[in-house]
Amino acid sequence: MSDYMLLTGCTGLLGRYLLRDLLLDGCHVAVMARPSRKETASARVEGIMQMWERECGTPLPRPVCLEGDVCQPGLGLSSQDRAWVAASCNLMLHSAASLTFHADGSGEPYNTNVGGTRNVLDLCADLDIGDLHYVSTAYVCGLREERAMEGDLDFGQQFRNEYEKTKLQAEQLVRAADFLNQLTVYRPAVIAGDSRTGYTNTYHGLYMYLKLMSVLVRNTPPGPDGVRDTPVRLEMTGDEPRNIIPVDWVSAVMCHLLGTPEAHGKTFHLAPEIPLTPREIIEAGYTYFKSRGVEFAGPATATDTPISDMDQNAHENMGMYKEYEVSDPEFDLTNLQEYAGHLPCPIIDDAMMHRFWKYGEDDRWGKRRPQQTTPCSSIERHCSELLVDSQPNSGCQALRINFRALGPSGGDWLLHVNDGRLAGVERGVSSQSDASFQIDSERFWCLTTQRAGFPVADVDKALDTSPSRRQHTLSELCSALFGVTVCQERVTAPAAQQPANVTLLTQTD
Repeated sequence: MSDYMLLTGCTGLLGRYLLRDLLLDGCHVAVMARPSRKETASARVEGIMQMWERECGTPLPRPVCLEGDVCQPGLGLSSQDRAWVAASCNLMLHSAASLTFHADGSGEPYNTNVGGTRNVLDLCADLDIGDLHYVSTAYVCGLREERAMEGDLDFGQQFRNEYEKTKLQAEQLVRAADFLNQLTVYRPAVIAGDSRTGYTNTYHGLYMYLKLMSVLVRNTPPGPDGVRDTPVRLEMTGDEPRNIIPVDWVSAVMCHLLGTPEAHGKTFHLAPEIPLTPREIIEAGYTYFKSRGVEFAGPATATDTPISDMDQNAHENMGMYKEYEVSDPEFDLTNLQEYAGHLPCPIIDDAMMHRFWKYGEDDRWGKRRPQQTTPCSSIERHCSELLVDSQPNSGCQALRINFRALGPSGGDWLLHVNDGRLAGVERGVSSQSDASFQIDSERFWCLTTQRAGFPVADVDKALDTSPSRRQHTLSELCSALFGVTVCQERVTAPAAQQPANVTLLTQTD
């Protein structure tokens, strides 16, 4: 089979961007996802892909979807999925993580960040996957005043919370895995929403502050001059650096580095060259909400006495991130600038901040009902119903055709075609195929029902194979998938094939 990368964490904010961008870059991607209470793993991934299609306005490829859980031994993969990974995947991109800051009764963030990483390493060792790309965090540096270098890891630092501590422990695990041929580590700073749309699916970090500002300011009536007064005192100068980065930039840089072999085996801090400051956030809020009144009093004026009810409410709701008000390190960007210097981090200006607020408010800060996934027939199931018990025709070698269907219900499969019949279907495409066939799923379904005047030219345009075998491959494919016979530019449409003795070469979930 072809060389697939296995991506964990594809339903998270960064993971869904990586999934989109890797597929658009032409990578062969397999994802592992958990089912939810209402949806299967495949349905969750399909919902993400349809979201991207609505934004892009074009049908997209689909990853191979496996059901699993990083917190389970062997990632909870079935024996069939495990065998597929062993045969098909040569790279692991581990992005799954828990953002829980403080340990609770659920066992997080330890279970996911440390236990999950250990399970990923065990699977890689068992299945001989020697190339690991690991998403850590820039904050493994802990509480630090001096510049955090890319080569630094454990120097006895103190941490703000359990999240940082468990991410350090996880990075120690991957660096100690001596079976790996190559380890690439990505350390992003605080990831915010999309720089162009404001999109996010999680309201932590910066978005927690934006939500708090929105709620407090929107509930304050404007004064006679139309401006809302927001008397809040912040125990900082307002000029403290904040390393905040848009998620689309993080994904673009990571995908570039993944596609740059010379960059592999290194550690990258993903942080801005020009950090944001609290003053810039507040001033962007002034113009967005038409407000005023925040006082930067400096750390020396710390007091427990609020200056207003709004001040008290603000400080009560900022407790979770109190530790990050003290300092934010400067991060060494040497490797990032050497290998991705042409992709500078966008500066988070007023306009981008306004997009963040607008998206959050339109989304009701995560409470908006998500758009429903468009139901669609299964192309994989359709192909399985066409399978026949086919014996090789004497003198006729079976064809191996990579089939990619774009859009809803799409996917990648390797078709085994013999004597005009579909003899097998495997998940994923192969580097050892005889031909490739790519088509939009909507067009595919039209072709399955079009008998009279069947457009052979459409299938021919979507077929990629050598000139010497083109006519034979076209004829075999049209017969196997669409039940039509191609004969020297003429097409006949026999009765639909009846499936017999349906057998999958690789059983799919």
